[in-house]
Amino acid sequence: MLALSARGVLPKADYALFADTGWEPRSVYQHLDRLEREIAQPAGIPILRVSAGNIRNDALDPHHRFASMPLYILNQDGRPGMTRRQCTGEYKIKPIKKKVREILGYPYPARIPQGVHVEQWVGISTDEFHRAKDSDVKYMRNRHPLIDLDWSRGDCVRYLTSLGLADTPKSSCLGCPFHGNAQWRSIRDESPEEWEDVVDFDARIRKGNARATATGNRLLGQAFLHRSRVPLSEAPIDHVTAAEWAARQQEINDGAKAASVEELEEGVADGCSPWSCRGSEPELAQDDFGLAS
Repeated sequence: MLALSARGVLPKADYALFADTGWEPRSVYQHLDRLEREIAQPAGIPILRVSAGNIRNDALDPHHRFASMPLYILNQDGRPGMTRRQCTGEYKIKPIKKKVREILGYPYPARIPQGVHVEQWVGISTDEFHRAKDSDVKYMRNRHPLIDLDWSRGDCVRYLTSLGLADTPKSSCLGCPFHGNAQWRSIRDESPEEWEDVVDFDARIRKGNARATATGNRLLGQAFLHRSRVPLSEAPIDHVTAAEWAARQQEINDGAKAASVEELEEGVADGCSPWSCRGSEPELAQDDFGLAS
């Protein structure tokens, strides 16, 4: 959408916002710098980077309030579960809303007058039109330009490729539990330092986040980053699912990278963005898998 706006296909945007969780892959930050340098700045579109902190550090800090990540849980009785997903709202939606209020000139807790609003573009394509939603606040009105253009994910990839941006990386936390095997393999094989980082984090959250443990709310089961519910260093990430093979074949047939295989593993579109965080398993509240009283 930024490139389409910069090149006049879409109206010129006043701002582009990037919600930084503080734990994105290095490639994402490098790509963002490139977009700012080569596309946004020449078009006069400021990229505003907003943040509510570093999600990794917060999870390991016993003194910091932490919005839980959707970790995979293995209970003492062997029953699987997941922790409630709060990270998207806390680390993405809230800082974006805060910045929008500032842009409008009514920072919290100022009341925004009726009729004052921004038009916010959300990059959902036709493949996922069912996830296009209205905003939950009156001062932000959602619009979905890619759907208006009738663009699929494949159309987006082809357009980016035409601009020399075929290597656009997927934006999500480095240690996001919604990674598919292909994305875990990519981290392990292409960025050893980042792989060491996520393996260390996975081991350190085995009993839940640090603050909950410090305050006596210790997780009775065990928490994991990988859906297999084994330590990441031992997880079967080299397994290629039938859906991944199908996605690879589709890429060959299309003659272009029309879909990223890690998002199609097990037939589920996994990933994370402010208005499209989704996963393959139902969320469970902490009480559903047991905490020490």
